Amino acid sequence: MPKKTNNDLEAMRHTLAHVMMQALENLYQAVPGVGPAIANGFYHDFDAVYQVKEEDLAKIEEEMKKIIKENLEIKRKEMPVAAGIKFLQTKKYDYTAELARDLKKDPSSAKASAGKGEKKISFYEQGEFMNMCKGPHLKSTGEINPDSFKLTKVAGAYWRGDEKNKMLQRIYGLAFATKKELDEYLITLAEAEKRDHRKIGKELDLFVFSEIVGKGLPLLTPKGTVIRKELEKFVLEEETKRGYQHVITPPLAKVELYKKSGHYPYYKETMYPIMKVDEEELILRPMTCPHHFELYNSKPRSYKELPVRFAEISPQFRYEKSGELSGLTRVRMFCLADAHIICAKEQVDDEIKNVLELIDYANKIFGLEKGKDYRYRLSLGDRGNNEKYYKDDAAWNKAEDILRNVLKKTGAPYFEAAGEAAFYGPKIDVQMKKVNGQEETAFTVQYDFVMPKRFKLNYVDKDGKEKEPIVIHRSSIGCFERIMAFLIEHYAGAFPVWLSPVQVKLVAVGESHVDYCQKLAQEFREQGIRTEVDASDETVGNKIRKAVNEKVPYMLVIGDKEMQSANLSVRDRGGKETREIAKNEFIAEVVEKVRNKK
Repeated sequence: MPKKTNNDLEAMRHTLAHVMMQALENLYQAVPGVGPAIANGFYHDFDAVYQVKEEDLAKIEEEMKKIIKENLEIKRKEMPVAAGIKFLQTKKYDYTAELARDLKKDPSSAKASAGKGEKKISFYEQGEFMNMCKGPHLKSTGEINPDSFKLTKVAGAYWRGDEKNKMLQRIYGLAFATKKELDEYLITLAEAEKRDHRKIGKELDLFVFSEIVGKGLPLLTPKGTVIRKELEKFVLEEETKRGYQHVITPPLAKVELYKKSGHYPYYKETMYPIMKVDEEELILRPMTCPHHFELYNSKPRSYKELPVRFAEISPQFRYEKSGELSGLTRVRMFCLADAHIICAKEQVDDEIKNVLELIDYANKIFGLEKGKDYRYRLSLGDRGNNEKYYKDDAAWNKAEDILRNVLKKTGAPYFEAAGEAAFYGPKIDVQMKKVNGQEETAFTVQYDFVMPKRFKLNYVDKDGKEKEPIVIHRSSIGCFERIMAFLIEHYAGAFPVWLSPVQVKLVAVGESHVDYCQKLAQEFREQGIRTEVDASDETVGNKIRKAVNEKVPYMLVIGDKEMQSANLSVRDRGGKETREIAKNEFIAEVVEKVRNKK
């Protein structure tokens, strides 16, 4: 049997969304919202008096399999927009009728029938179920393999994604060409669930949320703060080695600054409300670049100074809808390892190459493999969209060619995506693969030929003439919250020694061993080793189990025998046996692993 193509899968997933909606209508008299095919499956929004629960999914699946078994022919039909609206109103499909009315307002979105110019909309019919849809669909429900799909979860979704509208119900499903592919993906999902950073973060006491503090505003615990500070230290040290100058700028500014940069009209919906202070209108910053441009402009610049590399560990603020907030990956305040390189045009190739080398180095330290755990996306502009993109076709062509050539020269694994660029230039997106197999943009490297004009950035060349530089916006590891979430899941909480909040756990067998443990812990701390003592009244077995669950790299159980020995008895994470090692050798081992980030 030939392998199903992406188009075949899309048609099958889209058809499954309609089959599920038909089942929901049969079971609960549900009214359909929207139901698209998505990566790895489908979903459908609906309105119903009955609140569907997770335990109802098996029943809905059975109803879907009945519809599949009936092998219902799927017919595509077209109606004039007005007739389509009337049909939907008769069926009391209020939500899709609303979408059809929008098509009437914007007839260019509807299809014109050949020769007559009459605007029409398409419907798909299977048995007694028919709804407006642009497709694609299979030819019959019988073409679906009933063993290759599974309903996975129930959620809520505001109609049209607007919090002012009614909350509908949504059911997600998975669908693949074969049962084998479905089963393999379910195993991946189960592993991803075990590694969910929200679950592990709670178990390891890394971060918490507080309703009174606010949604999307995580509080890092002492242990979570250790990870964050180690990441910050790594970034500061590595960027300094590579010629970056670290700066500090305020996390708010006058609205004028973002109007000047052009961010305000583009990002207005994701920025926080304006604060009126004295005679000024201030706003929390959603990005740092305008601040860095003002720093650059604070004095005249010579070609001898270029490239200027301003870097900052910068807090930034963006409004995320409450339904989109998710642990540390989607928050309302984040801290970015940000930088802006202001350079001459002839320096751009080398600077972007150096940025990619830094990103590759950081990912190697984190244990991530290029091409497997991450790759690059070259995000291009749309020449026809003058509202979204700055109009300068020659500049766009040149910038895109530069980024493409650097990616090719460095042998970086990449693909291209149209219409994904920033409004001021093309960019290279760092695409990370999550534990569940999904790819997500972690951070970007952006080529900017617009901001130098808006901020009148310039430098004096060797001939004494003023020239306009190019700006490269970049991050080395992205925002700390997101990279922490990614690393928690990547390591399943078993961090390498240099990142572990507690590197050594000393377990006192009894009260008489506590003082010895405290003195030994102090010796380790003086060598920079993060050490905890478990002096609780619990049994030794419970203390050991607790240390294992905390995923501490090294555990030492201290009793009478250990106090009298010249050596330490060390149990390594993941091992069941202990090893004997001299104290000085053990300290040197841990310090070396931390220094080399092994």
